[in-house]
Amino acid sequence: MAKKEISRKTFIKGLAAGAASIAAFGALSTVEKSKSGSGSAGSGSATVPADIQAAASGLTFTPGTYEATAKGLASDVKVTMTFDETMITACDIDVSGETPDIGAMIGDEMAEKIVTAQSADVDAVSGATITSEAVKKAAADCISQASGTTVAVGGNSEGSDWLGEAPEIADSDITETVDTDMLIVGVGTAGWPALMTAAEEGVNVLAIEKGKAPTNVREDIGAIGTKWQKETIEQFPEMEIDKTEAIEDIVRYATGYCKYDLIKLWANESAETTEWIGGILEDSGKYYMQHEGGLGDTRYPERDKAYATGHSPHKTDDAGDDVTTTSVFEEHLAKYSNAELRCNCELVKLLQDDSGKVVGAIAKSSTLEAQADGTDKVTEEHYVKINVAKAVLMSTSGYATNGAMMNALQPMTQEMKVQCKVGSKGDGSGIKAMLWAGAAMDPIHTSMMFNRCAVKPDEVAGADTVGAWFWFGEQPFLKVNLNGERFCNESGPYEFMLHSMEMQPNHTYVDVFDANNKEYTKQFQEVGCCRLWPFDNGAISNRDYDSCWESNEQLIEDGYLIKADTLEELAEKLNIPSDTFVKTVERYNELCAKGVDEDYNKSPHRMTPVDTAPFYGIRTCAWHLTTLDGCSINTNMQVLREDGSVIEGLYAAGDCSGNFFANNYPNLFTGLACGRSMTFGRHAAKYIAAL
Repeated sequence: MAKKEISRKTFIKGLAAGAASIAAFGALSTVEKSKSGSGSAGSGSATVPADIQAAASGLTFTPGTYEATAKGLASDVKVTMTFDETMITACDIDVSGETPDIGAMIGDEMAEKIVTAQSADVDAVSGATITSEAVKKAAADCISQASGTTVAVGGNSEGSDWLGEAPEIADSDITETVDTDMLIVGVGTAGWPALMTAAEEGVNVLAIEKGKAPTNVREDIGAIGTKWQKETIEQFPEMEIDKTEAIEDIVRYATGYCKYDLIKLWANESAETTEWIGGILEDSGKYYMQHEGGLGDTRYPERDKAYATGHSPHKTDDAGDDVTTTSVFEEHLAKYSNAELRCNCELVKLLQDDSGKVVGAIAKSSTLEAQADGTDKVTEEHYVKINVAKAVLMSTSGYATNGAMMNALQPMTQEMKVQCKVGSKGDGSGIKAMLWAGAAMDPIHTSMMFNRCAVKPDEVAGADTVGAWFWFGEQPFLKVNLNGERFCNESGPYEFMLHSMEMQPNHTYVDVFDANNKEYTKQFQEVGCCRLWPFDNGAISNRDYDSCWESNEQLIEDGYLIKADTLEELAEKLNIPSDTFVKTVERYNELCAKGVDEDYNKSPHRMTPVDTAPFYGIRTCAWHLTTLDGCSINTNMQVLREDGSVIEGLYAAGDCSGNFFANNYPNLFTGLACGRSMTFGRHAAKYIAAL
């Protein structure tokens, strides 16, 4: 049977013209279906009773069972579907190779959606967008095989109504009620300081976390004026930070789309917060704190100034492999009987009284059962009503995994990034809950992106592309576009290069370096988390050169990083024009020999030639760590409406809160995002405790 092409765009156009009868399986059926069989974590199945009539889809099928696979985030996702002449009768989904607790958990839900809708074009599972899209593609393939008609699905581009409406939960569906003074939603970089502070302040506090465990805090904590920083300054006076200058520089990064008072609050309170957190970690005997004392090679002032704000916790020699910042914080929290932490408990909606004051929340609590394959199966779910006497503090993540929100708010980010296993799990649910309660949101939608993702030589950037983590990408080696041309100062902040990349073909560039790269990484004198050698004050880096190169060897084996004996061979394997590329490298080498970058003004110590085989090249894109825009707050972390009025009882800290970042992340302030989240989480808890 010859196939005819039906895209979702064509289908929607047909609907507008009254041609719904020819709508391939992109439409939702109104026919009721029922699920049978419990399935298991990592797989899912759904079937339709035999007496149910088919939806009026306009398609007929060759009865039988069909299989298809599509590339997910960590594996190939397999979908098996059974058809009679007129409908899908069963669907089985194997996502067991996907990320545990995220993609590997959605088999049942996606199978039920597909059978219920009689369609492959169903909503993705929040937080597991890439796996969901793979399921949809494979399901569409099965439908195409069975019908002889190529059926396309909408993918991430659909779902323009990303906000929707707050769900309605009937009182009869609520089986548990809890009373507390303070509720914290989300336990991570902002939530942990808030929870421990509230416990220390004597507040009866409940924290809920939708994951099966809280999130570890980030490795770098940005602060000004800590005791560790002062010790470094005694040895290296040039690392002293002028607080006013730092504040003004952060405002400049945001081009004014920020609240000066919030930035000033971080600058003034970050030292106390960092010393408090560091004290808990060091008192455990399992961690010690180090200030990351490095500004780069000060002989050559960079275009963009660096600030030595980073502080990292490092494990002591006798700390076991199972020790994490979370395990230390859990031990600390156990000292306080007034604090409770519930995991596998997901916020559904906030509750407000007639005045608009937030007085509680409804959450969904789940019970998990470990499976033989190492995944977990949900065995029971129930709704919990949480009544709050003082306040709700939202400390949830951003919306990096919510395809509809990203497409609507950050289409440029979608073009630059690729998916990899390491990144945010944020689905925007916390932000949406606050917006439903009347909150205002940042006008400028911003992300934290690092140039640490790679794609293969036949791939380019884009939110639907699954790539690999490439930590080495932030080293300021030569970078060329897919035409083989240099296009920027490779020594700028990470996002400056990525934003420059947005202006280049396919929003993708190529990192190029040679056999001398190890010595060059010493010469670069990088700062922050991309530094591969000890800092000037002896502090160890987050990751060293040798571990990075081990990862690079794996990237070579996996076909991402290309190794070649000649520049011509390298260009050919990277699918970029050889003649142009060789001329670019020759020009770059000439400038390196001069010690002056006449083309893009890169500092002399970072002008390193590409002249010694073997040569290396890799297509590089954006690693999307998190979104940074959120709901408007004041300096007490109270959430605000569009008119600037306070939503009583509602507070926010962390990536779900706004008014601090815009346009890009100032990564030359090492640990700024983490420091802000921790400082504001602690500040909010202290303010609420005093109410």
